[in-house]
Amino acid sequence: MNAILFCSVGRRVRLLKDLRKSQKDLSIVAIDKNPFAPALFAADRHFIPPAITDGQYIEYLLDLCQSEGISAITTLIDPEIEILGKNRHKFIENGILPLVPTEETASICYDKYRMFEYLQTHQIPTILTYHTFENFVEGLNKGEISFPVFIKPRKGSGSIGAAKINGLNELKQRLENAQTDYIIQPLMTGLDLDVDVYVDCLSGKPVSVFSKQKIESRAGGAIKTVSFNDINLVNFVKKVISKFEFYGPIDLDLFYVNGQYYLSEINPRFGGGYPHAFGAGVDFFRLIVNNLNGIENIEQIGNYEEDVMMLMYEDFIIEKKSELTQSASKLQPLTIEMNLV
Repeated sequence: MNAILFCSVGRRVRLLKDLRKSQKDLSIVAIDKNPFAPALFAADRHFIPPAITDGQYIEYLLDLCQSEGISAITTLIDPEIEILGKNRHKFIENGILPLVPTEETASICYDKYRMFEYLQTHQIPTILTYHTFENFVEGLNKGEISFPVFIKPRKGSGSIGAAKINGLNELKQRLENAQTDYIIQPLMTGLDLDVDVYVDCLSGKPVSVFSKQKIESRAGGAIKTVSFNDINLVNFVKKVISKFEFYGPIDLDLFYVNGQYYLSEINPRFGGGYPHAFGAGVDFFRLIVNNLNGIENIEQIGNYEEDVMMLMYEDFIIEKKSELTQSASKLQPLTIEMNLV
């Protein structure tokens, strides 16, 4: 029986439930440093790992994969993608399929200014981006950009730290008080789009693409979306992916302005809105299992209905605390012998 390990599962309960619906014979193992992360309890087995910054984290994962018979591994948070990508070879050497990009691709995707430079080099339309206040002022004086602008952390996830800025003094004060590096972009007013893509792990080619327009977003994620299909967008996505080394599910954020698609970000993991794709019949889990069985997936692009909507809402797990803690205590993390300096 194949088993897949989801790292840092957080609140992604629906994703694991959709996986169970698609692949009843696949074993689901989940880990999260928070013992009360809701998605832990949607898995067949769950464990509480060390922090992803722990020097023994990769060894922990390899040991867990061996003890639990893991066939594939992925993560649901951006900071962990580069860590797994850097160690792709270790998982492959142990017969485990890492559903993450190469270290170089992961690094580019996590650094928004580096991504901007990379896309410019490869002539892929993207959003004008400045990485310093001085750099921005120079562009402002040249007429390249005007207020309002949009700022967000150079490295970050979701909408944490992101804000609309209306004037120069406000921008200067915000950046001077910032605890991290920021990028500055024009405030985009076109259609806000999201695309789920599965890149075949054997061929390295995109074999499934699901496009949707964001109708409403909250905390950096879309909570209302509607599906659409455009061959021009599919061709744009194919061009983008050809410049990187992705494996498995990825999520692209784009804008459509005056007849042109502009790439904003790429998250090389299951996007938060992937359940919309699954609900519309676009099953990435089946494609993963095919790859695990050595089967190269054929291209199946555009095989879904347009105008299918997703309306996200909150749900809950209600259990006695003793039941949840008992569940976690039965599944302790593996013991790693550490040499402290």
